[in-house]
Amino acid sequence: MPDRPPHPGAVHSLFPPPPRPAPVRVMVADDNPVVRAGLTALLRDRDDIAVVAEAADGREACEAAVRHRPDVVLLDVRMPGVDGLSALPHLVRTAHVLMLTYSHEAAVVQAALRGGAGGYLVHGEFTVQELVSAVRDVTLGRAHFTPTAATAVLAHIQKSATAHDEVDFVPLISLTSEESLSHLQSPVRVSGAESGARCALSGREAEIMDLIASGMNNRQIAATCFISEKTVKNHINRIFAKLHSSSRSEAAAKWLGTAAGASRRGVG
Repeated sequence: MPDRPPHPGAVHSLFPPPPRPAPVRVMVADDNPVVRAGLTALLRDRDDIAVVAEAADGREACEAAVRHRPDVVLLDVRMPGVDGLSALPHLVRTAHVLMLTYSHEAAVVQAALRGGAGGYLVHGEFTVQELVSAVRDVTLGRAHFTPTAATAVLAHIQKSATAHDEVDFVPLISLTSEESLSHLQSPVRVSGAESGARCALSGREAEIMDLIASGMNNRQIAATCFISEKTVKNHINRIFAKLHSSSRSEAAAKWLGTAAGASRRGVG
């Protein structure tokens, strides 16, 4: 009697399902015990998330991070003793940090990003599913921001862009036609000269170069610009080539005008 064909929905024994990935290990750091308990309750029932530790202040968070090695730390800003911003530089050495707080001031958001936070969520502005997605995604370098935090980041970028426009503005209407055309030529033509550093970079590269000069690392730049760290590295490689620089400090010196012959006033 011939073998019967397998049922269409059957799984062949030679191809077992792939093993399930290890759950994301999470630590909750907040001085409010009700908030800690609530976050723990929301996350612990997820198959792919495990809450491995809690902390009531920044010092406890740093100590628990060393003991439990979480993948993600949900970190409050204002806590007694050592606050979240003070603990942040220590925590990012061992884990991804997602700020989860009631603090929504623009200066606090920007300070957290400069300190290495991979995202910023303000209580009352996210759903449970958005929190879960943020926890999962931050381990992959995908930044998450709730509306208030995103507005603060956008305001910072726009302010920076406005400052560039004021510095680089060239009154084309006062130039002759020949001069106007020379200023409108592709910046590639002058990219070899240090005095043309700003002309050599695209708008996105200029934005990233400003963030480099401000002291941000690749993760912080990626979060600020809503791009991946790999994309940031690609931009930085092109920036270094255009500025004829081999390090962040050398590129920043030329960009800010502290290196010989790299003054912004020499542009144009």
